[in-house]
Amino acid sequence: MPDRPSTHSSQHDAFGRAVRETRARRGLSQEALGYVAGLHRNYVGAIERGEINPTFRVILKLAAGLRVEVSELVRLTEKRHQEPPVPIALPDVQRDPRR
Repeated sequence: MPDRPSTHSSQHDAFGRAVRETRARRGLSQEALGYVAGLHRNYVGAIERGEINPTFRVILKLAAGLRVEVSELVRLTEKRHQEPPVPIALPDVQRDPRR
């Protein structure tokens, strides 16, 4: 079976960052957003990681759950898309001096 092409893109990352930022501002967990939006929490997480290309219906559900207009999510997505991706901070790992 041939591999499917990846739908992951910088636009997906930007939309995910917009959703995550808005959710965090509202003080919602992924689980809480999923509940009020009628989506599974794992699906919300996948959207936030840019792994899923959500349909317009899903975007409407997210906007309703976040209590924002779709246009606000689009505006924030466009803003985040113009910014470089934020690297994930990794904890400092102490190296074993014997190595």
